[in-house]
Amino acid sequence: MLHIVDDEEVIRDSLAWLAQSRAIDARSYASAQQFLDAAGSQFDPRGDCVLLDVRMPVINGVAVFDQLGARGLVARMPVIFLTGHGDVPIAVDTLKRGAFDFFEKPFNDNLLMDRVEQALAQSRGAGAAALVQARLASLSAREREVLDLILAGKMNKVVADKLGISMRTVEVHRAHILDKMQVKTAVELAGLLK
Repeated sequence: MLHIVDDEEVIRDSLAWLAQSRAIDARSYASAQQFLDAAGSQFDPRGDCVLLDVRMPVINGVAVFDQLGARGLVARMPVIFLTGHGDVPIAVDTLKRGAFDFFEKPFNDNLLMDRVEQALAQSRGAGAAALVQARLASLSAREREVLDLILAGKMNKVVADKLGISMRTVEVHRAHILDKMQVKTAVELAGLLK
């Protein structure tokens, strides 16, 4: 999902049309506060990207970027800044702090949409990694021990001996691990965690 945050309606409509021309779903926000109220409530599995105007009334784009960073959303929602004022120091600062890109208005439509597609791809990767981390966090301490030994290629009997538990208990832990990680085999599990 492309989130377009700009106080100028004509810019929002133009950017939404550009996104539609590339089959990218877009949602527009007339104010920074409107976007912040919605930000992070639901992620699109196809990725999220924010086109963010630097100069807006009440809350400017840099303040929005700072709030996204404080919420830990910048990696999951890459930000591309738009400005009509050639704010070079702001551009340098935000890029150093993790902004995906910075475009001056008027911008090259194709180049901007290419960068949006790249940001969406990066977002998908960050979302997938966050999902794997959440699944790992759901494992108990014992399941983590069993997982580490499974990933080291140890057979159930060896895992049982190392941990001082029965083979049946290892089998139960292994089944829980595969279920929680949403994979069917140890091979899939290893591929997910590489």
